[in-house]
Amino acid sequence: MQISDLPYTDPGVPDARSGPRFLWWLGRNQLAGQLKSLGWGLLHFTSVMALPYGVGLAVQAVVERSGARLALAGALLALSGVAIALGDTMLHRTAVTNWITAAARVQQLLARKTAGLGAALTRRVAAGEVVAVSTGDVEKIGWFVEAVSRFTAAFVTVVVVCVGLVVYQPQLGVVVLIGVPLVALGVLPLLPRATRLADVQREKAGRATELASDTVAGLRVLRGIGGEELFLDRYRTASQEVRRAAVRSARMWSLISAVQVLLPGLLLIVVLWHGLGLVRDGRIAVGELVTVYSAVMLLSYPLHHFEEIAMAYSFSRPSAKRAARVLSLERSTAATEETTAAEETTAADEGGTPAGGDLYDPVTGLLAPEGRLTAVVCGDPDAAGRLAERLGGHPALDEPVASVRLGDTALDELPLAAARATVLVQDKDPVLLSGTLRELLDVPASGLVAAQDALAAAECDDVLDALAQASVDDDPMAAPITERGRSLSGGQRQRLALARSLVTDPEVLVLDEPTSAVDSHTEARIADGLRGLRRGRTTVVLTSSPLLLDRAERVVFVHDGEVAAVGVHRELVHTQARYRAVVTRETDEEQAAQAAQAAQAAEAERAAHQGAGRGRTRIEIEETA
Repeated sequence: MQISDLPYTDPGVPDARSGPRFLWWLGRNQLAGQLKSLGWGLLHFTSVMALPYGVGLAVQAVVERSGARLALAGALLALSGVAIALGDTMLHRTAVTNWITAAARVQQLLARKTAGLGAALTRRVAAGEVVAVSTGDVEKIGWFVEAVSRFTAAFVTVVVVCVGLVVYQPQLGVVVLIGVPLVALGVLPLLPRATRLADVQREKAGRATELASDTVAGLRVLRGIGGEELFLDRYRTASQEVRRAAVRSARMWSLISAVQVLLPGLLLIVVLWHGLGLVRDGRIAVGELVTVYSAVMLLSYPLHHFEEIAMAYSFSRPSAKRAARVLSLERSTAATEETTAAEETTAADEGGTPAGGDLYDPVTGLLAPEGRLTAVVCGDPDAAGRLAERLGGHPALDEPVASVRLGDTALDELPLAAARATVLVQDKDPVLLSGTLRELLDVPASGLVAAQDALAAAECDDVLDALAQASVDDDPMAAPITERGRSLSGGQRQRLALARSLVTDPEVLVLDEPTSAVDSHTEARIADGLRGLRRGRTTVVLTSSPLLLDRAERVVFVHDGEVAAVGVHRELVHTQARYRAVVTRETDEEQAAQAAQAAQAAEAERAAHQGAGRGRTRIEIEETA
């Protein structure tokens, strides 16, 4: 896999049972790239370790005044230099490729999982954690995946050099063979604490990122209630905790680095002291001592990769754990087998989209007749949000509920792409992506609803005027919209999101409080525009607005998780006290007072009937007498 071939056609199905298993799965799926990196790494490291032999051969040739051996040593050094340059260049190339492709695979997996879960994702995982996984964590995971091949090449090189020194000069080679494992393993007692400190740092950094993300998302609300300073103080505290944790972790890794320098230095001193004694006794040649000394000195280069792999694993393990946690989430227990994007497309092409019919939720008993505008009133806003997701075929994760049906088809049995092409859910807080208004409305659609008609139905005239002023050529469709539409008011964002949903023109449109941020006059016009534009199409609006409810062809009141009443707004508001309490926002005292008045009126009416009955009885007696 090359960088130019990204993105992957299919990133695969990850082993998300744990962080280490996920890392192992990533490594196995990049086996070709790992082998390439290993090969170039072996060339690079062995060429570096060939330099001491060439230097020792040259020194010995000078001592013995041998021109031929000196020329041979020069040729060996030149060949080693070329091999080092080639190996280092290609090793860097393949390592970066492995890093980027591993990170890209993780990002594709996360994007696919996010698209599959939809709004249900944030009910299980904080938005800040998702941001941390998809940004910093993917880099650390990619770092470890690519470092494995370099570490393997360094490990093989160290073993070969140690064995070679034993063969070349046994008296010094044995010292090196004993000392190098002690040098390589000398930092092991420090690694557990370093790993724990790195985990603490990553955990605190994730919390700070989550707090920052939530603060930015709710900045407008915070300004409204004067809570900026409170959240700013919280973020300052969180950032200081991250700084202190990073300093503690850096101190430990600095100690490990110092040990990695100290131990090879001690080994070098031992080899040099022992070797000088052997040279003085005439048991080895000067060139042999220079060769062994240079080899031990250069061994610190491949040994450095032992420290790097430990650091990479320490930082990538918690990142992989978080990524595995997100990737292990499923849509629902009723649809645990996740189909790939290719399978979904194939299923949709083969007729996976249902023919239509009434939308029915067996959990609440809600029925939305085909081609009609149905309004749903829920006393609990959270329950309304869950109902909206369920109507779209995306029940809450691990929610053991029966599937919503469209006609004779269960939505959970459809491929995800087919279900979303049929039923579109606009949640309570829709997101506007950055770009122009034209790009915002450039969504998969039936083509039957023009953008201008959708904007008119959503009452976006004032929004278009404001965007036209911000456009260089007075074209509102070319005006830029900032990330999440932060330059717009809440009502303007809500109306643009509604226009985007209307342009899509799905067979079933589910809207969760689509006008909660607009004024009543605008809301009334939106209700008329929505009913007119969606005539003949199934539309479900979850709302408690009397204006929207009055325009609905059918109103369903859901109480305690099941349908409590069905009718039209003007009928239900007079006959259903609980419905009236939700729609008119009556307090408990007002409900009690109305109940008391109703009871008094009923009692008075009953007394009147009883009085009239006694009067008629008396008249009958008198007439009889």
